Amino acid sequence: MNFVLDNSVVMRWLFNDGGTQDRQYAENVLNLIAAKTHTPIAPGIWPLEIANVISRAENMGRLEETRSAHFLETIREMGIENDSITQGLAFGTALHLARAYKLSSYDASYLELAMRHAIPLATLDKDLLDAMKKVGVTQLGA
Repeated sequence: MNFVLDNSVVMRWLFNDGGTQDRQYAENVLNLIAAKTHTPIAPGIWPLEIANVISRAENMGRLEETRSAHFLETIREMGIENDSITQGLAFGTALHLARAYKLSSYDASYLELAMRHAIPLATLDKDLLDAMKKVGVTQLGA
């Protein structure tokens, strides 16, 4: 089963932060990927989001480059599909969703991808979860 993978889940794998429920959800998503029963898809901006969080965490001294490199290699090995169509929808559908549901354009791109493919979205982002309910996108595992 395909699903959209939001960066909020991926960063829990790296930092193991947030509440117990959030960490458990992120671990459950990781287990689904590892079991090869679910295939993650991410919008075209996803690698840039990951790189941004990592570079900022390194600059703040929260993360060492060697750990980042290991994490990035692990992510690459997961075979997460990167959707190439997302970028072309930035000024159209994604912007419309961002405006309508008061989302960042990044979060709107995850929502747009889930809507376009009619698949669940794995996220821990509260604003994105609210928007998903309004448009009928389900949260993976919910």
